[in-house]
Amino acid sequence: AEMTRDSVLSHIPGHPWAKNVLVLEEVGSTNTLLKSMALQGAPQGTVLIASRQTAGRGRLGRTFLSPDGVGVYLSALIRPNVAAEQLMHLTCAAAVAMCNAVEAASGIRPKIKWTNDLVIGNRKLGGILTELVFADGAVSGAIIGIGINCRQKPEDFDSSIRDMATSLSM
Repeated sequence: AEMTRDSVLSHIPGHPWAKNVLVLEEVGSTNTLLKSMALQGAPQGTVLIASRQTAGRGRLGRTFLSPDGVGVYLSALIRPNVAAEQLMHLTCAAAVAMCNAVEAASGIRPKIKWTNDLVIGNRKLGGILTELVFADGAVSGAIIGIGINCRQKPEDFDSSIRDMATSLSM
């Protein structure tokens, strides 16, 4: 089924962030775009969801492959009024929340590979990329980026990662 704003909102009726959910067919990176939007004043609770990313990113400059219609690729903006040191556990909290969400949606409970990968067995199901947004030398927001492999088949993964990656359908 095609992902639309209405189809996404149907799963979160009445959620206070619903008015700030944007669904895009294609984006370079949801994190990169949302970081730019945050610097331009986007409110807390702005969420970007894309059907595909052409420049999905992971930790340490790695690529996160994000082909059309087979995964969940989203970024959420929060604006906690705290120092950067107080956000040290944000990625871990997001990982636990994503394990809960994947289990609720699929019945499959991934594990967390410290601290930003979701794994089933020894294979990566998805990842979390948390980035802080700074303005005037202080934290003005945090972007929580999430990518989950849902419908990929083994042959959909590049040969370089095929033995390390998995999806919910696999």
